Amino acid sequence: MSVENSEVVDRYWAKTRSLTILVLVLWAIFSLIIPWFAGALNSMSFLGFPLGFYMIAQGSLIVFVLLIFFQNWRQDQIDDEFGFVEEEEG
Repeated sequence: MSVENSEVVDRYWAKTRSLTILVLVLWAIFSLIIPWFAGALNSMSFLGFPLGFYMIAQGSLIVFVLLIFFQNWRQDQIDDEFGFVEEEEG
């Protein structure tokens, strides 16, 4: 592998690693930090449910699904930027 290709691969993995760290931090916030404060949020209600319960039972699941779509979309952009595009079988 040439030095130029090595640098491209290093930049690719640096961006991929940064994206993964960002998604994991957001996941930790919505799976660990927000549930920690669920008791304080229960003083308010949303659609008749305590807000803390609703945020944990529904909101966090919505965020997790959105995180999956965001990571996939952003990783596709990174792959396109560095020319690591998968061939579609047809």
